[in-house]
Amino acid sequence: MAKNDDVCRRLLTIGPFVATALVATAGDPNYFSSGRHFAAWLGLTPKQHSTARKERFGGISKRGDSYVRKLLIHGARATVHNIRSGRVKGAWVAGRLARGHFSVATVALNKTARIAWAVMTTGQNYRVAV
Repeated sequence: MAKNDDVCRRLLTIGPFVATALVATAGDPNYFSSGRHFAAWLGLTPKQHSTARKERFGGISKRGDSYVRKLLIHGARATVHNIRSGRVKGAWVAGRLARGHFSVATVALNKTARIAWAVMTTGQNYRVAV
């Protein structure tokens, strides 16, 4: 499937395991109005327990497809581990690690789902920001 499908080939620039699972699960990415809605559909956004004065966020909602969510979280966990050990540079994640726990930084990488949505909807390959 990955060799024949154009969307899968573009998603392979993000990660090889996630590409086919996202295409098979998500179907038409234009169904979602934004990457945030796509990440929420996968269950990667935190639950809110907020009041008018204070925003409080809980754990991720764990709704959506658990297999795709596991793939994204395991990929993020490997990325955060490589950044923490100094093998790879990542200013944003390194700052997040300095402010909080390893697992919080891992789930904060739900931006991978947002990037995948952008790659699926725009028709462009993923470009790493330098």
